[in-house]
Amino acid sequence: MIAKFVGHPTAANLLMLIFLVMGLFSLPQIQRETFPDYSPDEVLITIVYPGAAAEEVEEVVCRRVEDALDSLTFVKEIRSEAREGLALTTVEMAEGGDLQVFMDEIDQLVKGVDDFPVEVETPVVTEVGKTDPVVSVIVSGPMSITDLKTYCEELKDRMQEEGISLIDIEGFSARRFRVEVSESGLQKLGMSVVELARVIGAQNIDLPAGSIETGQHDILLRFANHHQSVLGLEQLVIKTGSGAGEVLLGDVAKIHDTFELAEEKNMVNGRRSAMLNVMKTGDQDTIRIADRVKTFIAAEHQRHPQVELSITQDNSVILADRLRMLLVNGWEGLLLVFLVLWLFFNLRVSFWVVAGLPVSFLGAFFFLPYLGLTINMMTMVGLLLALGLLMDDAIVIAENIAVHRQRGKNALTAAVDGTREVAAGVASSFITTLCVLGPLAFIEGQIGKVLKVVPMILILVLAVSLVEAFCILPAHLSHSMDRYRQKSRKGLRQRFDSSIDWMREQLVGRTVDFVAAWRYLFVGCVAALFVVSVGLVASGKIKVIGFPEIEGDVVVARLLMGQGTPLEKTEATVNRILQGLAAMNDRFKKIQPKDQDLVVTAAVQFNKNDEAFEKGPHVATVTVDLLAAEKRVGRIDDYLAVWRKETGPLPDVVSLTMSEPGFGPAGRPIEIRLRGDDLDLMKKAAHQMQQWFAGFDGVLNLDDDLRPGKPEVKLRLKEGATALGVDAATLAGQLRAGFYGITADEIQVGDASYEVTVRFANQDRSSLDDLENYHVVVPGGDRIALANLADWEIDRGRARIARFNNMRAVTLRGDIDTRITNAKELLALFEQDFLSSFPDRYPGIGVTIGGETEESKKTQFSMVRALGVGLIGIFILLSFQFRSYMEPLVVMIAIPLSFIGVVWGHFLMGVVISMPSLLGFSALAGIVVNDSLLLVLFLKNGRSADISLVVAAGQASRSRFRAVLLTSATTIAGLLPLLFEKSLQAQILIPLVVSVVFGLVASTLLVLLVIPCLYLILSDFGLHEKKSADESFRLSGNGVE
Repeated sequence: MIAKFVGHPTAANLLMLIFLVMGLFSLPQIQRETFPDYSPDEVLITIVYPGAAAEEVEEVVCRRVEDALDSLTFVKEIRSEAREGLALTTVEMAEGGDLQVFMDEIDQLVKGVDDFPVEVETPVVTEVGKTDPVVSVIVSGPMSITDLKTYCEELKDRMQEEGISLIDIEGFSARRFRVEVSESGLQKLGMSVVELARVIGAQNIDLPAGSIETGQHDILLRFANHHQSVLGLEQLVIKTGSGAGEVLLGDVAKIHDTFELAEEKNMVNGRRSAMLNVMKTGDQDTIRIADRVKTFIAAEHQRHPQVELSITQDNSVILADRLRMLLVNGWEGLLLVFLVLWLFFNLRVSFWVVAGLPVSFLGAFFFLPYLGLTINMMTMVGLLLALGLLMDDAIVIAENIAVHRQRGKNALTAAVDGTREVAAGVASSFITTLCVLGPLAFIEGQIGKVLKVVPMILILVLAVSLVEAFCILPAHLSHSMDRYRQKSRKGLRQRFDSSIDWMREQLVGRTVDFVAAWRYLFVGCVAALFVVSVGLVASGKIKVIGFPEIEGDVVVARLLMGQGTPLEKTEATVNRILQGLAAMNDRFKKIQPKDQDLVVTAAVQFNKNDEAFEKGPHVATVTVDLLAAEKRVGRIDDYLAVWRKETGPLPDVVSLTMSEPGFGPAGRPIEIRLRGDDLDLMKKAAHQMQQWFAGFDGVLNLDDDLRPGKPEVKLRLKEGATALGVDAATLAGQLRAGFYGITADEIQVGDASYEVTVRFANQDRSSLDDLENYHVVVPGGDRIALANLADWEIDRGRARIARFNNMRAVTLRGDIDTRITNAKELLALFEQDFLSSFPDRYPGIGVTIGGETEESKKTQFSMVRALGVGLIGIFILLSFQFRSYMEPLVVMIAIPLSFIGVVWGHFLMGVVISMPSLLGFSALAGIVVNDSLLLVLFLKNGRSADISLVVAAGQASRSRFRAVLLTSATTIAGLLPLLFEKSLQAQILIPLVVSVVFGLVASTLLVLLVIPCLYLILSDFGLHEKKSADESFRLSGNGVE
């Protein structure tokens, strides 16, 4: 096959053209995102129980749902939340399940629960995380709230016509007609709220009434006594007086066209606003959708200049900045790789060797959509790694073709013979690399979902490059080497070659001869260096974290006040927070380029706090857009510290957290889950934990999720109340209708659905005196004071009750400033110092450490397991090839040697070790083994009857020096720009690059010195493979140039 492609005038170019065209045509189908999707497969069950306290929701909804799910398969965990009027149950699917089947089973099981209270609404089952945020649009202007909502809905419709399909409007609750009636008005009518609602529903009718068949045509009948406005509802007749007079609804009640929740609102610059959140599905591209939105908004500015439309929370900007940064580093790395090759080869040979990169990349791009891969930061860094790795095979082939060319063969024959000679070795190199990278493509955990795309893209690109190296590269080199003469080199190239020869003979050669003579001492020193390197990590001199932080362009302040706090008080507290933000902006504005404002936009959303898991007038979120990361000066941690200081202490605040809106795949640095039955005892334990963590600098935003709810009045029927014609259902129904409200009707106004609700007027439901003065309507129309029918007591329940795997749970969460405190060390101390005596102090309470610690351990364990599988694969391959059990261990010693470079690289660069670091080390194993393998093959080939093993060891290192130096130099050169990248956006990738670059440097130096010494030590003990007299080890047969 190689000869056919080399000899054919167009075959190689046509194959190259096919790869290029395949890749170019697939580019529009490849989606771009910041990170691969790492969200777990989860299903959310939402059940509304209006007006119920959290304890009641837990008892009659959550527990029954959990019982129904007992028979569900592929369940990893079940998390439930009982809030006021709402039950949320999240079911996470274990690996191996089918999500659609999983959802269908959950839906059927929940629908099978038939003992919910009648007030419980129909359960809604949805998939979690099927959409991702792209960008948001803030809308404000000189218009009323109702007009603002109407404009936003119209805007949404027109945006959807432009192909922006997923849009959610925030800032408004449901529209409704609210009928408010006084207690005195009801007394005059002789009705209860329940009866009034029934009358309104009966009078407000729109009902088909059949048809009249005239013989010529049919005529439809419809009873249309239906009112769709406040004025129309006021004209409803609700009672006829004894004197034939009619009582209209407007005579006894106030009717409001209003929104359900006054606290459901957004504010920008002190003005009421709305927010349109644009989302995308997994098969849509973030940047393309954001560009459509911006184009639409620009046109809308021209259409309605009086309306303010501003872009916020634009994820496409930071995504584009990050990808642009990686592209620039990629081009710089490619140029450096070319320059390195040019030093060793001529210009034409270097060009065709480097030309294999775009061919391999574009060929691999064709398969990305079919494998569910996207262009993101991790696949891009995989491509940067491939810059150097792909050169290894091409260099081996190019060098060997050059050797055959120097022997006097013509270019065509040299290309064919040179490629065939090393084909087995190149294939073996690919297999050893595959042994390591293959298992890494299956690492687990949320961090693993992000990292595993690196080995996946590497395998894909290496597979395509193998085809390019055998079928395309030899044909191009046969033309490039037509005039290639190594001996004709002059000038700079001759001086460079002379320097390489001097290094090989004088520096490397003599050093190998020296350490071979003192091999036991030298190997012992290297082993000591390895132990010291491990000690640097174990002692904490080099810190270890789960996943590096990467800064975005958005920060949030999440406010939680006590349950029952009025909206006006929450608004005043938010204003204090905004004043602190303004002071922070003034301070950092001075150091920004051109004195730009650090704060671009600050939007307030009331009734929202994702961390508090609560809704109501007592919670709010301030979302702040900052100057773009590539433009601003300073770190987000510093901004937040000043914001906290300028805001100062706030009265009546339960919790105020200031942070970035998300926490990445690792989760929260501090997440301690308590499980048990006694909520009070768990609250006490969580409080002690909070005090313990608060004693350390750098610990921020500590809070647990068990908080007191609103004060609650609990009523019970008095003895003898039933004799007065009142049962519990009647009394509860009338109370609920008066103080919570009851739906009388539901009408359609345009595209919107309105509920008509009836309840007491505000002045009759504003104090406990109103409860004492309340009268219940009994059968017959008489009214009896509530105090004569029921006893009550005032209690205080919980705002929210969490459950985890069918048990009550309390979770303590917090953040850590990694510049001050290391999460891994802090939690290790927590286990040793606090948890050691915890079972004695709090029997019956279980403790689990989750968040970053749990995810890191999960991914680390699977990564170590994957590396172990890869090493076993390499050992089997080498043992079969060497026909020995000991010699493969000599080859594989290159892996711990590279770990020395990994550790010292992190130490010298001041970079903490993280999961990307371990991935870089694991991927490095497949690279360094190849250099070690070829060195041992050269050493074995050099053994003969008249050459001692010591001399053969020195010759092997000398012979392999140029190739080892070249392959390592190209890989390092490709990653060098990213290694010294100063952008904060690269901080997540630099640990991986540090592992590869410094690991390669260490292995390049030590492999040439340590491997010969170890082989000689094996020989000293007679453990190496002995050659028989009639056997010769053919180097070329093992594919080495």
